[in-house]
Amino acid sequence: MEVESARLIAKGMAILSMIGPALAMGMLMGKAFEAMGRNPEASGSIFGKMIVGVALAESVAIYALVAFFLM
Repeated sequence: MEVESARLIAKGMAILSMIGPALAMGMLMGKAFEAMGRNPEASGSIFGKMIVGVALAESVAIYALVAFFLM
């Protein structure tokens, strides 16, 4: 295998690794909004925790993007 083809395969894998955080953020936000709809009094606490969870999931996607550009 040549170096260029290995580099392109690695870039493809980096792009595919961005799918996981996108799915995680969608599920996290959907479940948080569902919980806020069921218990409106706790929406402040749920919203804060949702923002932290989304930020952590987004950081994984940013790491994959940085790895993509470094290759």
